[in-house]
Amino acid sequence: MSPAEAAWIVLLLPLLGSVVLGLGFRVWRGAQAGIIGTASVGLAFVFTLVSLISLLGRKEEGTRQITSSLYEYVNVGGVKVELSILVDPLSLVMLMVVTGVSTLIHLYSLAYMRGDNGYTRFFSYLNFFVFSMLVLVLAGNFVLLIVGWGLVGAASYMLISFWYRRNTATTAGIKAFVINVVGDIGLVLGVILLLRHTGTVDFLEAFHGAKETFGEHGNGSLTAGLLLVMVGAFAKSAQLPFHTWLPDAMEGPTPVSSLIHAATMVTAGVYLIARLHPFMELSQTAQTVGMVVGCLTLLVAGTIGLVQTDLKRVIAYSTMSQIGYMIMGVSAGAYFASMFHLATHAFFKALLFMAAGSVIAAMASEQNLDKMGGFKKAMPFTYGAFVIGGLALSGIPPFSGFFSKDEILSVIGEQGGAYWLLYVAGYAGAFLTAVYTWRMIFRAFWGPPVEQAKELEGGHLYHAPDHRNPATGELEDTEVGFPGPEHHIAERAPAMKLAMGTLALLAILGGLLGIPKVLTPLEKFLEPTFEAGLAGHAVHPGNGIIIVGLVIGTIVGAAGIYVAYLIWGKPLSQGQPATTHSSKWQAKFAPVHRFFLNKWYFDELIDYAIVRPVRWFGRFAHDTFERLVVGGAIVGGTSGAVRGASALVRRLQSGYMRAYSAVVLSGLAVLLVYFLTQS
Repeated sequence: MSPAEAAWIVLLLPLLGSVVLGLGFRVWRGAQAGIIGTASVGLAFVFTLVSLISLLGRKEEGTRQITSSLYEYVNVGGVKVELSILVDPLSLVMLMVVTGVSTLIHLYSLAYMRGDNGYTRFFSYLNFFVFSMLVLVLAGNFVLLIVGWGLVGAASYMLISFWYRRNTATTAGIKAFVINVVGDIGLVLGVILLLRHTGTVDFLEAFHGAKETFGEHGNGSLTAGLLLVMVGAFAKSAQLPFHTWLPDAMEGPTPVSSLIHAATMVTAGVYLIARLHPFMELSQTAQTVGMVVGCLTLLVAGTIGLVQTDLKRVIAYSTMSQIGYMIMGVSAGAYFASMFHLATHAFFKALLFMAAGSVIAAMASEQNLDKMGGFKKAMPFTYGAFVIGGLALSGIPPFSGFFSKDEILSVIGEQGGAYWLLYVAGYAGAFLTAVYTWRMIFRAFWGPPVEQAKELEGGHLYHAPDHRNPATGELEDTEVGFPGPEHHIAERAPAMKLAMGTLALLAILGGLLGIPKVLTPLEKFLEPTFEAGLAGHAVHPGNGIIIVGLVIGTIVGAAGIYVAYLIWGKPLSQGQPATTHSSKWQAKFAPVHRFFLNKWYFDELIDYAIVRPVRWFGRFAHDTFERLVVGGAIVGGTSGAVRGASALVRRLQSGYMRAYSAVVLSGLAVLLVYFLTQS
């Protein structure tokens, strides 16, 4: 089987699973729906491996970039659009991450979502989300990329708003959808601008002619097009200033958060910039914008994560920060390192969300860190998974995040000059990452056990009272579904334990994909895409800066953990409540704490600068322009003229034959006189 044939099957399987579950929701109930959904994505992963093995078997130069088309969609004005996919090392790396991690998330969901009223619908949506992301990463041209891009946005709306009975969930879904539509507009406009000059929507054709079209150093049209495209990338990957939808997306079920943050949606922007690297290398302006935005995002998100008390939102801001590293890396030419970090981040971030879901389920849907504590003994497996994910996220050797993050910074530092600012900022962000990650771990698992932890230690599970709507008396959706949390903690659900255990192993061993200068299978695999195949200006750091970076990264990560221990871990180990000790630090730095707690006031700024003016204009248009101009002058004036004309015509319709005869005779007399005078 050829790589392309296997890739088409990979694309088909999640779509088939989504359709079967969607149309047969009355037939496939309970575990059956989960098995179908999980099996479809699991088989997609198997065929991804088939495609990978087949591609690796091609040794000849230039044979690792395969375009396959089903049919020609349109051919107008010399522009041909085909339903085509591009199978190359970059798309296969994305396929491996998307299908592999998504399979584990589906497996986790089998137990976690059990008992939820929308169980079948959930797996149908989840399959559709995976299919949408696969369309995006396999697209062989800009048109199909845009289709996949839009489908991912629609799927995210459905999953974030999955518990549609909760206003907060539907509001969060709408917010994510609207912000991403703004990004979609930028992407479409940017593609149109690029198409105007390249004359083709096919990736490989456009890339091979990039220098001839735009010149050795690009031009204004290329830069404008790339900046518009990057608006789409920033919106999808939650980068400044389009990031505000990401923390609100935590209103969806935890497996959705894991899927969005680890394997699908937020990685799309990184993939897009990596895919367009032949264009990016011709525009220094676009590269600079990408690096600056990524750097600012990782720092801003890190500071916000320091003070958040919602467990899932802390991890969400961590994702935003880590994607900032990747955006900064691909914009600076650190292609291999960025894709490496994308893969390792998928492992440990999915693991952290799954572990958080286990804690939240034990807390009967409570996500506030101030109300947690003492779960270390009560949930040892979940605690171990959280620690492994936290060490990988903090960049502690030999965990996977240590190698991938520091390799990005090494590539940036190698370029010298102003890049040193990004280099230093990157390690500042790494310090913040370690602090907020271990603050989260200490506060959730250390200290005196809360009531829920005591129940678990005693061999029981805490059951919260039913969540009912006070108006209707009906049960409302909760994070742990129905009928209770007994199936939703890793300690008692084999499917959850298997998924988390696999990801924990990958978080430990994932660094083997790219130990700098020692073991670099991922870099060698990606070379046909970033080196021989296209423009070929990837940056390779020297041995010195790599060693220095790994040492600095270890010191910075360890220092962050130690600071978190002094502030939260040590007092908790001595039996002090976490809130008491945190309040002292909040009082010392009250203005800064308030600023970070309010997320740098980005939501308020957007509200004042965009939302309120648009609402005012809408009210003006409705109350003034539409009522007075449209409803009055245009519609009212037109209707008045018609009424007047019809009244005049009605007067002529008297109903008397003699009157009609007189009009006819008068008309004939006028015509007779006219013709006599003309002769």
